[in-house]
Amino acid sequence: MKVIVLCGVLMLTACSMQDRYVQYETQAPSSFPKLTAIGYAPLATQPAEEQSQRVLMAMQASKIAAYRELAEQVYGQQLHANSQVSDWMLTTDEVHASVSGVIRGAKVVKSYPAGEHYVTELELDFEQVWALYQQQHRSQRVKSVTYF
Repeated sequence: MKVIVLCGVLMLTACSMQDRYVQYETQAPSSFPKLTAIGYAPLATQPAEEQSQRVLMAMQASKIAAYRELAEQVYGQQLHANSQVSDWMLTTDEVHASVSGVIRGAKVVKSYPAGEHYVTELELDFEQVWALYQQQHRSQRVKSVTYF
């Protein structure tokens, strides 16, 4: 009786431990959106004495503002709100917003002065983002399975 049970257990484990070869293929999405973002920075309030330094600082600030806008579009904004009421009157109303994320593959489309501000326009093509992601994380689906 023990021999029959042992043979049955061995047969069940042999069936579940088949050797196999799985072939994967990468599948691209059917469409890729393009996001755009614009960042602004005032020239006059930059903390520098020379006009050329203020322009460079405003350039950098407008680029960072544009990247923040892209991150908001991709990841969303996290909001924290707090309101307090005393004697049926609103005494405190606070809202805090933040965004966090990594933007890869964005390119500067235009960067130019416009009146008293500096403007930077960015574009994020998700086809480029997908290609960058594929280099690091090969997302794949099963193409075929061959059992031996």
